Amino acid sequence: MIETIKTPDRKIAPKIVDAVNLKLQLKPYKKLTLKNGVDVYTIDAGAEDVMAIEWVFSAGNWYEDQNLVAATANFMLKNGTSTQSAFQVNEHFEYYGSYLNRACHNETATVSLHCLTKHVGELLPAVKELLTDSTMPEEELAVYKQNMKQRLKVSLKKSDFIAGRLIDVYLYGEEHPYGKYSKEEDFDKLDRQQLINFYDQYYRRGKFVMFVAGKLPGNLEPLLNENFGDLGNNAVASKAIVAQPSAEKKFRVTNDKDGVQGSIRIARPFPNRHHPDFLKVQVLNSLFGGFFGSRLMTNIREDKGYTYGIHSFIQNHIHESAWMVSTEAGKDVCEAAITEIYKEMKDLREELVDEEELLLVRNYMMGSILGDLDGPFQIIARWKNIILNGLDENYFYNSISTIKSISAEEIQGLAQKYFNPEDFYELVVV
Repeated sequence: MIETIKTPDRKIAPKIVDAVNLKLQLKPYKKLTLKNGVDVYTIDAGAEDVMAIEWVFSAGNWYEDQNLVAATANFMLKNGTSTQSAFQVNEHFEYYGSYLNRACHNETATVSLHCLTKHVGELLPAVKELLTDSTMPEEELAVYKQNMKQRLKVSLKKSDFIAGRLIDVYLYGEEHPYGKYSKEEDFDKLDRQQLINFYDQYYRRGKFVMFVAGKLPGNLEPLLNENFGDLGNNAVASKAIVAQPSAEKKFRVTNDKDGVQGSIRIARPFPNRHHPDFLKVQVLNSLFGGFFGSRLMTNIREDKGYTYGIHSFIQNHIHESAWMVSTEAGKDVCEAAITEIYKEMKDLREELVDEEELLLVRNYMMGSILGDLDGPFQIIARWKNIILNGLDENYFYNSISTIKSISAEEIQGLAQKYFNPEDFYELVVV
């Protein structure tokens, strides 16, 4: 019997399903524990024979005693061991078509490897060598200092760079890890022995966790145990650091008297992800300035033409955070743009959002989450964010529920609670 396949009628458009009606699920991770107690979170998925491994150390600038030590130690990991020069280290990873990166953040510092699954066995010993035998040669440090000072000189001429530094100082204080910024003399103070000491305490013997995703080999656990199961995994005491925000809240800074563009930052302190309002505020933020169809974009870009783009966001910090509006505008319209930002806050405090606009925001947010779940690397990134913030999978499903169910009245209540102009720091750098 020959089955007849019905040809679809191309004249009829397929049915459109609102993203808000989708049932999204976060693929669960599999957790391994190495011999030394290191937790390894894995997502085994994907069609291609590729994988990514990330080592996350408690070694961010939260733990340093001198500015730039954490970031420099992290950068120098790849710049030579007792048996290989920086060139040889890089050549080894390139030979296998892999990519090794490192990054330093406020609380954490990472080393990440992307490679073909079939080559992971040859690459893991090389990563272990970097984590246990980096020598941070004096000549490499000198080159790093020179390059970073030159880059800093160029960046200091840009209004957006200055604005990004200063707004964090106003929010947290210059001595707080979130508010510290680099100066040329800070690079001159860097000493190789300081870096070795930091490396020894926070990498060789420090606390770390691993995240692995992709098409994983069947012998992954033995491979990881062989290479990293004997590394130190000692608890790192987190310093209790209290933010010291500025008493003054309005700032106008001239960085370039001939500049034609101003960088605007408007921000207020805001709790971290554990606060009961956090998930609901994500919806209000999207409505206000979190995507291309937001109130701020519609008014200040589309209607007024003051800027190419404006957005608002909650900073991605673990301990405490801030709600920020960021944009660049012509110097002559900066004050007008600020007026319009506060106007949009006022409208959200005083008027209920209509159901059509709220549905647009719901669909956008659900669609964004759907995109973030497209592939093993994206899935493990979401799990990483949840785990490092001390949360669990309920956070993901509660966020979905909040997007679908939050009411216009709740959004207005949040705007009345958080959108008071007197609570915001205001900065313009030209």
